[in-house]
Amino acid sequence: MGLTLAILAGAAIGLGIVLTVAGLLRTQVSTGPSTGLWTTLRRRWVSLPRSRQGWLIGAAAGGVVTTVATGWLLAVVLVPAAVVLIPLLLSAPPNREVDLLAALDRWVRLVATSIASGKSVRDAIIATRGQVPPLIQPAVARLCTRLDQRWSLRDALWAMADELSSADADAVVAALAIASQHGGAGARVTLGALSDTISDRLRVLREIAAERAKPRAVVRQVTIITLAVLGGALVLNPTFFRPYASPLGQALAACLATAYLGCLFMLRRRTVDPPTPRFLRTSS
Repeated sequence: MGLTLAILAGAAIGLGIVLTVAGLLRTQVSTGPSTGLWTTLRRRWVSLPRSRQGWLIGAAAGGVVTTVATGWLLAVVLVPAAVVLIPLLLSAPPNREVDLLAALDRWVRLVATSIASGKSVRDAIIATRGQVPPLIQPAVARLCTRLDQRWSLRDALWAMADELSSADADAVVAALAIASQHGGAGARVTLGALSDTISDRLRVLREIAAERAKPRAVVRQVTIITLAVLGGALVLNPTFFRPYASPLGQALAACLATAYLGCLFMLRRRTVDPPTPRFLRTSS
């Protein structure tokens, strides 16, 4: 009877964890009328990819199996948390600054090449809008729409800078605005110098990202080895975890797991730079 209750309790807690994580991983929330909690969680769960659903279900099942095998009730929470959070914390964080800078670099080169054929900055932007990198394509499309609506080039560029919300985008927008005032050879020289500056900055940022990936790879290897050893101990010697079945042991295990996940969180946080402050501001 006690084992059955443990399994049922573990399954219930595991399901709760799965639904909670599914809600946290959901990035877009419906703006429709408010519904019950269960309905909201069910919709968010259905919206997840099947691969992620299977991953979360497997994590919850692993927690239940570990609890049954070791008698360690806290494993129902720690195992799914570790399975979900550790890969997330050890993965390479998205580097929007590098991706955006690469897209801006390509766009500036396209505009500069078009200007070399005799077009103005305004006409070059419109002529090259179909070749813009996907990351900034929506912003450039709206820029061209504003130009078609008789916006001044400066105001349209400033609005684009607000949409991209990046110091690098501010630099590109300011350079394009300056180049539009010179025209001809002056515009080509301005955009050529800007392109060289962007390329140098992009190379430095990529080198920094490569250096930061090294300690993350070492920690990933250490974590995999540690988890493999713990998993082997669970299979070969289940009594190894028996001391953690006591309330004191579970509290100690929770503290150790929380401290380790906290270290991984700090490691990830240190590899992500805060955004550089912008220097272009519209009147609004």
